[in-house]
Amino acid sequence: MMIAIDLDTPANAEVQALLLRHFELMRASSPEESCHVMEPGTLLERDVALFAAREGGIVMGVGAMAIIEPGHGELKSMHTAAEARGRGVARAVLKALLDHARGIELTRVSLETGSADMFAPARALYAAHGFTECPPFGDYVVDPLSVFMTRQL
Repeated sequence: MMIAIDLDTPANAEVQALLLRHFELMRASSPEESCHVMEPGTLLERDVALFAAREGGIVMGVGAMAIIEPGHGELKSMHTAAEARGRGVARAVLKALLDHARGIELTRVSLETGSADMFAPARALYAAHGFTECPPFGDYVVDPLSVFMTRQL
């Protein structure tokens, strides 16, 4: 089946369900002071662009981008449903987010992810798409449980 990537909203029930799975997994995997996952409702309050990946009409992955300063976006809430991992969903969502960033004339995109082994596939995905490790940005601070990455567009 073909993966379709489209702009969506966290208000969509299917999208919200996957965002909630992501939120619960991140909260269970990191201590609160080191967990930077956004609650699904918070994405509605912030000016974010959210993309959903669907296969056969079923939401398989999501990813959002928030503008954190002029020209600089942050990837938020990237998540692929466990049953869809290894099929290119995250890669397709990331490509859509980077294309969106270029389209709104951002010059830099950054992200925070975990340093634990469970986040190794995510770090590898980002590195394969030109992201390199960087110091904390925005309101983040140095945290041994976080890895910060960025790339120029």
